[in-house]
Amino acid sequence: MNPSLRASVISEWRGLREPKQRPDQTQTTTELLPKLMQRLGLKERLHESEVIEAWGEIVGDFIAGHSAPVSLREGILYVRVLQPALHYQFEQISKADILRKLKRRFGAKIIRDVRFRVG
Repeated sequence: MNPSLRASVISEWRGLREPKQRPDQTQTTTELLPKLMQRLGLKERLHESEVIEAWGEIVGDFIAGHSAPVSLREGILYVRVLQPALHYQFEQISKADILRKLKRRFGAKIIRDVRFRVG
């Protein structure tokens, strides 16, 4: 007689309740990995690296040569600009076009706004 069967027979004989069986909570890797990445904050970091890598392709050589994306936090992309004159041009003239291209490529949930900073 195996030990678990013996224990269940003895508990039944004594009139004790059987322990409740826990439901199966196994998850596949495809279900678990996105939840884990979100919990650790890695999902936003992944998007940040994708945006930084694609910056030159999205904005063109001139803008990419005079600016660099620094970080992506809560849907706002922070971009460092080398000169105040370029900051003005990017902020006032090019921002809408750049933001439209970023949203088209990465989605409005990932990129909500672009902020340029001189530095």
